[in-house]
Amino acid sequence: MSSQNLPHVRGFKFAARGAGIKKSGRLDLGLLYSEVPARCVGVFTTNRVVAAPLVVSMPRIRKGLCQAVLVNSGNANACTGEQGLRDALRCGELTAQALGIAEDLVAVASTGVIGAPLPMAKFEQHIPLLPQQLDAGGAASLAEAIRTTDAFAKISFRQGQAGGKPYQILGLAKGAGMIHPNMATMLAYVVTDALVAPALLDAALRRAVACSFNAISVDGDTSTNDMVLLLSNGQAGTPEIQEQSAEAEIFVELLEEILVDLAKMIVRDGEGATKVVEIRVRGAADDAGATQVARSVATSNLVKTAFFGEDANWGRIIAAVGYSGADIDPARIDIFFDEVAVVRNGIGTGKELEEQATAVLKKPEFRVLIDLHLGGGAGVYYTSDLNYDYIKINADYRT
Repeated sequence: MSSQNLPHVRGFKFAARGAGIKKSGRLDLGLLYSEVPARCVGVFTTNRVVAAPLVVSMPRIRKGLCQAVLVNSGNANACTGEQGLRDALRCGELTAQALGIAEDLVAVASTGVIGAPLPMAKFEQHIPLLPQQLDAGGAASLAEAIRTTDAFAKISFRQGQAGGKPYQILGLAKGAGMIHPNMATMLAYVVTDALVAPALLDAALRRAVACSFNAISVDGDTSTNDMVLLLSNGQAGTPEIQEQSAEAEIFVELLEEILVDLAKMIVRDGEGATKVVEIRVRGAADDAGATQVARSVATSNLVKTAFFGEDANWGRIIAAVGYSGADIDPARIDIFFDEVAVVRNGIGTGKELEEQATAVLKKPEFRVLIDLHLGGGAGVYYTSDLNYDYIKINADYRT
């Protein structure tokens, strides 16, 4: 389904403007608005250097309600001191005034270059104009407005039912570089018109983030501005979806599908990336060990450059397994590229199968399966290749 044909999520509207924050003149200021205060939960960066918008927004989101999110790209408002904090607060104040809602129901977010003050004259001019552009079909424009180095906008949508009534879930995200758990230089906003119990809303988001945004890596960097918000406004008229119910499981599954969709789009859009690679580990002593191994392989620059070179260099992979810190037995490890076994019991299977594996690496998307043969633990990570364009993009990012 194209972004232009997305069904509307009842009670939510979106707007975006080109406010001149980006030098390109593209859309760079956006607004997400719920016609009623929505239940809201969030997950934020674990970087101890936290941008001013998050300092303002995190305590508001933790109160459990949100009605509007103002977001800009082109400037992160990070490491900007007291002025940055005042600017973030002013952005929230301007948004609340323009919409006629309480200030503590407004979250603010920024993404872009670190260390530069916000061009507040542009915010003062353009924020009051956003409400008149609000449109239930405007999600695609908001997805455009939050892009920085992204090559494309990222949107995912699902439909469900509760109490016999249909509801919608819509997710938007940005991210291409500085991508690594826990959280990355990414913003994601997910809205649903279902009525979801607050405890379930929080548990569902954390579970979905764990298997999506916290299971991807592009370059091992974690940003200062990251947030994922999930808003539920109940405008579909469904009964409240409660924990420990069949409808709760369906809701969580749909949310996970959306977040994994968005996470894989971020990896596919990894700055300069040409490959999306699923690193799947099975047979570990436990799930934590499997994830540890998958992360080690997914974040190895040597592995990632081999993916770009379409070189079935399984030695780099088994080395990353070995230094992961997880329990392993080198003599039991099997490694596959899709269905092609390149390692059995810790030993290469020969040139013929390695040539078949090289053919797998020529595909834009493939899987590396690592079987440790130690137990029932399983884990997965998504990663990209690493190539010349990543360096070019990031070498002159500020210019």
